[in-house]
Amino acid sequence: MLKGSLVLAIDLGGTKINAAIISSNAEVVAKQYHPTLASEGPQAVTHRLLSAIEHLLNRSGIGLSRLSSISIAAAGAIDSDRGLVTVSPNLPGWNDVPLRDIVRERFGVSTFLLNDASAAALGEHRLGAGQGAANLIYITVSTGIGGGVIADGKLYLGTGGSAGEIGHMTIAVNGPQCYCGDFGCLEVMASGVAIAREAIRRVKDGESSTLSDMVAAKIENITAKEVGLAAQNGDRLASEVVLRAATYLGVGMVNVVNIFNPEVIVIGGSVVKMGSRLLAPVKKLVAQRAFKLAAQVVRIVPAQLGDDVGVVGAAIFAREQVLGARRR
Repeated sequence: MLKGSLVLAIDLGGTKINAAIISSNAEVVAKQYHPTLASEGPQAVTHRLLSAIEHLLNRSGIGLSRLSSISIAAAGAIDSDRGLVTVSPNLPGWNDVPLRDIVRERFGVSTFLLNDASAAALGEHRLGAGQGAANLIYITVSTGIGGGVIADGKLYLGTGGSAGEIGHMTIAVNGPQCYCGDFGCLEVMASGVAIAREAIRRVKDGESSTLSDMVAAKIENITAKEVGLAAQNGDRLASEVVLRAATYLGVGMVNVVNIFNPEVIVIGGSVVKMGSRLLAPVKKLVAQRAFKLAAQVVRIVPAQLGDDVGVVGAAIFAREQVLGARRR
């Protein structure tokens, strides 16, 4: 990417679309949030994404000629080479959607597409909590659970671009069905949605909890955020639900540590705002159950780049793709 050029980066998740313009030194020049409204399907969401790009350009006064590229970090299994969202548990109905080409044809700008957690891994490695590490795993625990892999300092995407789907390792063989179609995935056992689902089930079964008062008896409105707050305030049910999720997450981390032997695992996402209540059991399980050598060298740390990690990582990905093409 040329000095002074800009990347328009999109972080497309199941809940929101984060659109941002990123400078050559990875600073956020302008940004906006829009609801994804994923249940409306791929055509409606794609239209909303295109509108978000147009709105951001108009509001910022930045013309297309100032963009070196557009880079999209999207939730789901991404074929980066072909520019496809092949399937996405958090984006219903998305099957082999050629999102990269749709955006490129609309705006006439070089466009890139990668998984949102892979983008976050790249951002945290280059500018955040993983700086200086040769081998890093990024895990986001939010509505769903995603992952990204840095191996020998480079983003590892796998053969088709979908490497790092840590949220879809099987943790409970006879567990509930995940949105991906499999059963007992880490995502369906330990994500924000999983935490809320378990709390709702137990409250509906008649167990006592302050969660009912927090949502004015509208039990179906309980989210992971309320569960975290209730646990922080000493609610027994909420504390048990958080510990259950942390235990499943810890088991997943043991697998990650044993398979990848990373220097650092960076954990991001909204659920991690629960802090030590979630992370302490995870670290304890890794110390107890992972291979001794691997457990001794790994650091498990919170992410540093916050809500902008996806767009920053997507912009870095575009820049490195452009520079790599020039060198070739």
